[in-house]
Amino acid sequence: MKKISVFMATAIVAIGVSATSCGFKKSVNLKTAADSASYAIGLVNGEGFGQNLKSAPGEPIDVDLLLVGMEQGMKSDTGSMKMTMEEAQNYIQSYFMRAQTMELDKTKAEGQKFLDENKTKAGVITTESGLQYQVITEGTGPKPTAEDRVKVHYTGTLLDGTTFDSSYDHGEPAEFVLSGVIAGWTEGIQIMPVGSKYIFWIPSDLAYGDRQASAEIKGGSTLKFEVELLDIVK
Repeated sequence: MKKISVFMATAIVAIGVSATSCGFKKSVNLKTAADSASYAIGLVNGEGFGQNLKSAPGEPIDVDLLLVGMEQGMKSDTGSMKMTMEEAQNYIQSYFMRAQTMELDKTKAEGQKFLDENKTKAGVITTESGLQYQVITEGTGPKPTAEDRVKVHYTGTLLDGTTFDSSYDHGEPAEFVLSGVIAGWTEGIQIMPVGSKYIFWIPSDLAYGDRQASAEIKGGSTLKFEVELLDIVK
């Protein structure tokens, strides 16, 4: 579970400098080089840790309780600990596995609901695999095969409209062999004559499956792509 391991690894090195009731300093007075190094380590790792907390599955993490646990763990204050270290490690694993499973199920259900509604709309075609597409412009050129290298412009978005990738933002078309991309692209672009522009809605099992492909693309995500097939590259 990649996200869990990143979360735990960051927690091990993160040092909080916080104005909470946990006993951490409210103000920082850097008198020595070691003071500055201590503060710098906490600052750099704390920033990264905060970003991981934002993307952690499940309910929002209580930062005050997190800092209490960190202080007790760093000081080996076994008399104040509410769990043993083994219990804590096991709980982290089980909690985030449950949370990830619930998040995955929710994302997949939202995607399926969207696809069920979308397939009833005028102009939307659903293939046997579950891929959905709509023709914006129908070209007159040849259609590529899975072994062909193609040149395309595209914009990829989540179902809420968030853009996660776009060749237009990169300033140039993308080129790739059709057999080397996600299954929804391999199937869909073979339907397109050169010069066409289509919209594709790709179910998660034809995209990235249950894995989280990026910070934006959660596991189980249904994706939307607007694709313009510019050429078959010889």
